[in-house]
Amino acid sequence: MTAVTAPPAARVPARPARSPWFHVVMVPFTLLWLAPIVFVVLVALRDFDDIATRGLGALPGSLSLDGFAGALADGRVVRALLNSGVVTVFAVLASLALASVSAYALSRFRIPLRRTLLLVMLAGNLLPPQILLIPVSRIAQDLGIYDTLFALVVVQVGFGLGFYTFVLHGFMRSLPAEVFEAALLDGAGAGRTFWSIVLPLCRPALAALAALATTWIFNDLIWAMTVLRTEAKFPVTAALLNLQGGFSNSWNVIAAGSLVAAVPTAIVFFVFQKQFVSGLLVGANK
Repeated sequence: MTAVTAPPAARVPARPARSPWFHVVMVPFTLLWLAPIVFVVLVALRDFDDIATRGLGALPGSLSLDGFAGALADGRVVRALLNSGVVTVFAVLASLALASVSAYALSRFRIPLRRTLLLVMLAGNLLPPQILLIPVSRIAQDLGIYDTLFALVVVQVGFGLGFYTFVLHGFMRSLPAEVFEAALLDGAGAGRTFWSIVLPLCRPALAALAALATTWIFNDLIWAMTVLRTEAKFPVTAALLNLQGGFSNSWNVIAAGSLVAAVPTAIVFFVFQKQFVSGLLVGANK
């Protein structure tokens, strides 16, 4: 009777040791990147008397939450946060929905001049927004949607759609053709294939784009000032600009308001962090 020997275990290649010079170089850059955030946090935690007495650049003599109380007590900041949330949610959902359908059609169907159409959509993002401010404002007025949150949603969707479609188009073209052939053999139509197969496979790319779009739309100022006029409809970026005018000497209130406005986008990024990283690395090993 011959003994059966187990095959030797496959060797796992050892990870190359990272050079200590990497940390030596990156630590100063990290501290430089964190310095403005730390400065804003320290200013927000100081009271008005401490800043007026010791100067804006001094270390805090005592910590106080008066700046946050002043920012939240001002109804403009809370109302602006709600406006930004509404615009961001609807704009992100509409952008990704339209971009998904467009990318699926351009990547899987023989549409005449589809590459030209894709490049034209992407080229719109290369135009400087400053040269489009007056045309966009006039178009919004002619359509009767000027000074509405709907106009801001339309503008955000229009100017982000080309980039989102371009990214999703490349991702969908990299999907294995066998998946679509199997769906066709099972009798699935184009709509069923898109909903049941393509969208689940595109989840990493959609999550990465959702995180990016949320950051861009929530932090936008230029388009809000272009299509909005009423202060009650301003998003949080425009409200902070007005807050600086109303509290020109209360730097702790301004800093606290900026930190409060940064919380939603930070939450979205940390929630989608895993999907965001995987979406950026899709195709890196192909």
